[in-house]
Amino acid sequence: MNINAQQLADRYVAVWNETDLAARRDAIAQLWLPDGVHYITTREARAYAALEERITGSHNKNVRDGGYMFRPVQNAQALRGVVTFNWEMIRPATAEVLAVGLEFLQIDTDGRIISDYQFMVS
Repeated sequence: MNINAQQLADRYVAVWNETDLAARRDAIAQLWLPDGVHYITTREARAYAALEERITGSHNKNVRDGGYMFRPVQNAQALRGVVTFNWEMIRPATAEVLAVGLEFLQIDTDGRIISDYQFMVS
């Protein structure tokens, strides 16, 4: 497996900012396996329709309505089928960091997400 962890992190974070629904749907299909799963706290989104619903809900709340933006931290690492990285939710006008998250992604040999564990750091 030869994966560029930072490129995956950048693509992952970009999908949460994507405003075009068709482009978001396409990005989800490129990032996750068809039965891929995303976990955060007690919620689970499994397969493309649920992933799209989860990401669109976050986008609508934070990007569209909140005026915020997500950006990847340049600290992605890959090790034996796992990629980890942090992301930040910022106020674009000031770059003030409002939230920080940690992603733990289990990926297949093609670099697509099998499972995605999202942790809120702050």
